[in-house]
Amino acid sequence: MRVLAIAGSLRRDSHNRALLRAAARLVPEDVELVEFDGLKAIPAFDEDDEAGTAPASVTALREAIADADAVLVATPEYNSSIPGVLKNALDWASRPAATNVLRNKPVAVIGASTGMFGAVWAQAEARKVLAAIGARVLDRELPVARAHEQLHPEHGLADADLVAALEELLEALAAEVRRDRQTQEPAPVR
Repeated sequence: MRVLAIAGSLRRDSHNRALLRAAARLVPEDVELVEFDGLKAIPAFDEDDEAGTAPASVTALREAIADADAVLVATPEYNSSIPGVLKNALDWASRPAATNVLRNKPVAVIGASTGMFGAVWAQAEARKVLAAIGARVLDRELPVARAHEQLHPEHGLADADLVAALEELLEALAAEVRRDRQTQEPAPVR
């Protein structure tokens, strides 16, 4: 099973990228977590650009989402919401509306910030946008407050409760994919 991880921060050593690396170490055995690293190249969404061929960076994003069984978004909080670059990528992925690559795809949202609330508002905003797009968004959050103290770039999360919560969230995301696979299996021939 493949889970596409998308960090809402462009910074290479961001707390949310570290959170995704921590998630990669905690995924269930049957899960491969692959990080998408192309948000910076995605141009601003413009409906006029939809008429022609999508930019290569947008095609890469859409293909990465389509190839994944589920998506894990890690978002920082910018001005009490999600970063513009993440919203822009989601806007591109939401097109065409009726058949977009996120429609009915299991998605979980987590977030880290240096503040006291762990990007709670940004996670809520991201879940709202993803639900509007048509994704099946897990009704869970993982706020990592004081990320500069909680996350180590190489060792992951310092707090055992956060580790357990992240493992539970990842298992719930994988369970959604497993349910999808069970309902898509053809009935045995008799």
